[in-house]
Amino acid sequence: MALAPKRTKFRKNQKGSLEGLCKGGAFVEFGDYGMQALTRGYVTSNQIEACRIVISRFFSRKGKVWIRIFPDKPITKKPAETRMGKGKGAVDHYAASVRPGRIMFEVSNVSKEDAQAAFRIAEGKLGIRTRFVERLERIGR
Repeated sequence: MALAPKRTKFRKNQKGSLEGLCKGGAFVEFGDYGMQALTRGYVTSNQIEACRIVISRFFSRKGKVWIRIFPDKPITKKPAETRMGKGKGAVDHYAASVRPGRIMFEVSNVSKEDAQAAFRIAEGKLGIRTRFVERLERIGR
């Protein structure tokens, strides 16, 4: 089952820009370990689901997984062999805009080695480079 928003204000979006670093979500907040984006790009709902399945199966349903990104950007596509013009195409799928620094997945109640191995396999399902990060104990929280 692919992730998609229940409803949106507008059916189609403009492309926008992926410049700069992530605005929020740059720290591991919920779990013990996280997968942080190093490059920018769009992550589709199918890619997110594939990563979730890989991570949960690697832990044999143990531990807890948080998905910190949601595909809320509609990506449109025109039919094959269609001439130029005639407006914007229909919504094909949804994607999440990911900038460098964004924590995409978090896990807890598993060993560090298992988390690293699971994230390494999951990175292969994504179109962007990632790195393994640990939770920082932040002062004042």
